[in-house]
Amino acid sequence: MCGIWALFGYDSKDLKLFQSAMVINRRGPDNFIFQNMSRLQNCMLGFHRLQINDHNGGMQPMRLVQLPHLTLICNGEIYNFEKLREAYKFDFESSCDCEIILHLYEKFGPERMCKELDGVFAFLIFDTKNMKITIARDTYGVRPIFTFQTEDNKLGICSEAKGLIDILKRKEEGTDESELIKAFPPAHYSVYSFQEDGIVSLKTHAKFHDFTKTPEHFKHTTVELQPSADYTRPVVLANIRALFTDAVEKRLMSGRPVGSLLSGGLDSSLVAAITAVGQRKKGITEPIQTFSIGLGESPDVIAARKVAEHIGSEHYEVSFTPEEGFEAVKATIYALESFDVTTVRASTPMYLLAKYISEKTETIVIMSGEGADELAQGYIYFHKQPSLEEGDKESKRLLKDLYMYDVLRTDRSTAAHGLEVRAPFLDHAFTSYYLSLPAEMRRPTDGVEKHLLRSAFSDANLIPSEILWRPKEAFSDGVSSKKKSWFEILQGYIDEQISDEDMQLAPETFPFRPPTTKEAYYYRQVFESNYGPKMAKLIPYQWMPKWMGECSDPSARVLSHYKNDEDTKVNGKVNGNAHVQVKTNGAVA
Repeated sequence: MCGIWALFGYDSKDLKLFQSAMVINRRGPDNFIFQNMSRLQNCMLGFHRLQINDHNGGMQPMRLVQLPHLTLICNGEIYNFEKLREAYKFDFESSCDCEIILHLYEKFGPERMCKELDGVFAFLIFDTKNMKITIARDTYGVRPIFTFQTEDNKLGICSEAKGLIDILKRKEEGTDESELIKAFPPAHYSVYSFQEDGIVSLKTHAKFHDFTKTPEHFKHTTVELQPSADYTRPVVLANIRALFTDAVEKRLMSGRPVGSLLSGGLDSSLVAAITAVGQRKKGITEPIQTFSIGLGESPDVIAARKVAEHIGSEHYEVSFTPEEGFEAVKATIYALESFDVTTVRASTPMYLLAKYISEKTETIVIMSGEGADELAQGYIYFHKQPSLEEGDKESKRLLKDLYMYDVLRTDRSTAAHGLEVRAPFLDHAFTSYYLSLPAEMRRPTDGVEKHLLRSAFSDANLIPSEILWRPKEAFSDGVSSKKKSWFEILQGYIDEQISDEDMQLAPETFPFRPPTTKEAYYYRQVFESNYGPKMAKLIPYQWMPKWMGECSDPSARVLSHYKNDEDTKVNGKVNGNAHVQVKTNGAVA
C-alpha cells in the first residue's frame, strides 16, 4: 500500500501545499518524497511508500534511464509483470513490478497499457515529451484515487480525498470548492495535456475494461481451463478451482510477510487456506499468520479457530469491548471517508484488528475475502430475487459499486495502519469467468447462498466441511453474539448522543440525503465534522438489502432467512498446530 499525491497549476514554492500530502502518510510509512518537476512551473509530486517488493529499486517517483521523459507514481501491484517483460522483451532497470507500466505506456500508449496489466493499481504518468498526464485505476477500484479539476484548469490527484480538501477549502479567502473532489472511476483512464505553467486540459476519459468480459491480459496466463461451452458442472467446478487458486497464488508476490484475515466464514477461510498452501509451494516453511476479531466468544471467533487448526496457521484472536469499539468509531470514519451505516459497522472491528496487526506482528501484506458475496450472490437477500435476470443484474451492480463500499472499507481500515490488503475474489480473470456462467448456476441453491462456489471446493479438504457450508454471516454481525449484536450495541451508545429533536431537524441539518435513523445521523455528523457537507456526495446511497419489503436496517440479522452458528451449532476449540493469542482490553494474554 502506498500513497500518491500530485498538484498541477499551483505555486510549487508554496510549502503549505505539501502539508496536505502528509495527511495520507500512513499509507506509506517506510519512505516519503516530495518533488517539483525540473524546468516546469507549478508541478508537484508526492509519494509515501510501503515497501513490499524491490526494497532498493522501487522508490518513486520512478524514472528510467532509457525513458527519461516519463515519471510514474503508482499505488499498486502488477502480478503479471514478469510475463509481460518476457513477452515484449523489455529491458528492466529494477526488479520493481510497477516498472512495467512505463514500458507498456511507451510501447502501446495508455489504453493498451491498461488492458495488459493484471493487477490492482492507481497511478499517474507524467510525460514531458508529449506534455501529457495519464491517470488510471484498476478494474474494481481496489486501489483508490481521487481527483479534482478547477474552473481555471488546475488539477489535483491523491490516494485519499483528505489529501485534497485543504487545497480547495481556503479559510483565509472564505471559499470552499471541495465539491470538485471526485472518486476516479474504476476501469478508466484519463489523459490531460498540460502547459509549462501546470495548467491542464482533459483530452480523453475512457473505460478500458468490462469486468464481465475476459481481460485482454488473460492471453499471458498459464492457467489451463477446460472447455465449458455446454457448462458441464464438473468442468465448471474444476475451472472455478483453477482460476481462484491462481488468483490467490499470484497475490502472494511479496518481499514482506503475508498473512490473512480470518473471520471463519467461507470466503476468508478459502483465501487463508489457499494462501497457506501457496506459501508452502514457495518453500516457506513458517506457518502463515491469521487474524480474527470479536466481542468475546463471537460466532466468527469460534469458527476461525476451527479453520486455523485445520490449515495449521499461527492464529491470533483480538477481543474488544463494546466501549473500545464505540471509542474507535470516530477514528474509523475519518479513515474511511464514509458515513455509510453498514460500512462503518464493519470497518470499526477491521480498523481495530489492523491496528493490532500493525503494532504487534511483522505481517504487512494481508489477504482478505472481499468481493465474494457480490460475485457469487452471497448476501442473504439473494434468496428473495424475483427472477434470475434480476439476481444477475443486482450482482453486477454490487460489483460496479464495490469501490464505494466494501473495497473502500478494506483499503482504508488497513491503510490507516500501514498495511496492504489483497482481495483475490476480485481477480478479473476469475470474476469474468464466474459471471459468464448461466445465472441459474450462480443463484442460491437448495437454500444455500454461494452454492456453486462451495461446491467447487467440496472435495478439496482445504477447510472443514462445516465451514465450507457455514451460512452467510456478515462481518459486522459475526463479530458479536446473536444475543447482543454489534449494531445493537452501537445503537445503544448512539441513542444517548442523538436526541429526538435532532432527528426532527435532520432534513435541515443534512439537506443532502437526510439520515433517517439516529445511528446514520451520528455517523454523518462525525463525517461532516471532518470533511464538511460538500463531501457527502462521495457516498451516493446507503447500502441496503433488496427485495425484503420495508427493510430499514442493513444487518442480515433482521432478515427472515438469517441463521447463524448459534442456530447451526458450529463450534471449535484450538489445539494441534493452531497458535492463538487472545487480546483482551488492550493487552495480550
